[in-house]
Amino acid sequence: MFAIAVLVVLAVIFIIMRGEKKPALYVYNWGDYIDESVLDQFEEKYSVRVVYDMFSTNEDMYVKVTSGGSRYDVLFPSDYMIKRMIDEDLLHKINLENVPNEKYIDPMFKGLDHDPDNEYSVPYMWGTLGILYNRKMVADPVDSWDILWNEKYRKQILMIDSQRDAVGIALQKLGYSLNSTNLDELEAAKQELIKQKGLVLAYVIDEAKDKMVAEEAALAVVWSGDAVYAIRDNPDLAYAVPKDGSNLWFDGMVIPKTAQNKELAEAFINFMNEPEIALANTEHTGYSTPHLEARARLSPEQANDPAAYPDPEDIANAEVFVHIGEMLKEYDRIWTEVKAH
Repeated sequence: MFAIAVLVVLAVIFIIMRGEKKPALYVYNWGDYIDESVLDQFEEKYSVRVVYDMFSTNEDMYVKVTSGGSRYDVLFPSDYMIKRMIDEDLLHKINLENVPNEKYIDPMFKGLDHDPDNEYSVPYMWGTLGILYNRKMVADPVDSWDILWNEKYRKQILMIDSQRDAVGIALQKLGYSLNSTNLDELEAAKQELIKQKGLVLAYVIDEAKDKMVAEEAALAVVWSGDAVYAIRDNPDLAYAVPKDGSNLWFDGMVIPKTAQNKELAEAFINFMNEPEIALANTEHTGYSTPHLEARARLSPEQANDPAAYPDPEDIANAEVFVHIGEMLKEYDRIWTEVKAH
């Protein structure tokens, strides 16, 4: 029996050692932003390990990647953060010869301001920021950010715990750009957020959709894919893009200069754009795909969902975040002061 036990232990050690010798791909993505079964498929196809971590905001991701010791191979930042990382020479150019499935990306998502020559990123998902609300609990029209300041919904509001998004909402409520660098406008936005704070049940990100499904709140600020996901589970929920403005955003896959294996990272980006993989990710997450073949394969219900694929007039006042350079420190300060108030 002792000999058998020794053999079992040695076999386990051997298996573990073999596993450790597999090449590893380090991926850093948003929470709830992938069908994780595709990671298993990638591991099997390429005989590698995927080490998969998640972040909540672009700013959290940036700090982690630039604080030293990071070894991520693929990141999923948003438009303005991609621009920032390009400007700071933090990203590799992607060899698109190794990403032939990039051909499936809708041309309307190429050549955007954050990566005009399509050198550093491959589009992943896109969407809007808006208000998810429970129609049984909200009788007022949901067509403006103003409703998030309505005393009627005290402690029934879930506010997004993200500095650019939260400050941007307050700016747009006041009629300003969500990319404002005017100190007076930013101070006014801060005061609006302080006024709102007593009405807020909680500042959350990924948890918002589950709390809304469970009817723990009446209103929540969410990204469009989270709204699609939540409405599937609770048909009393609905999603609105405020007429006074919203954030129209684009997320991409990039390769930071921390990457240990650039070619494997490119293989992963190409794999993520295989039609069946892109379809699985958009079906699972509810987010809007820029992948032409994946969208063509969606069910009519999902392909025509106005939360995921809004009419142009519904996003006429939407803005895309831009990198605001040193003024980001002001947004950091404002959000810190609001949360501490």
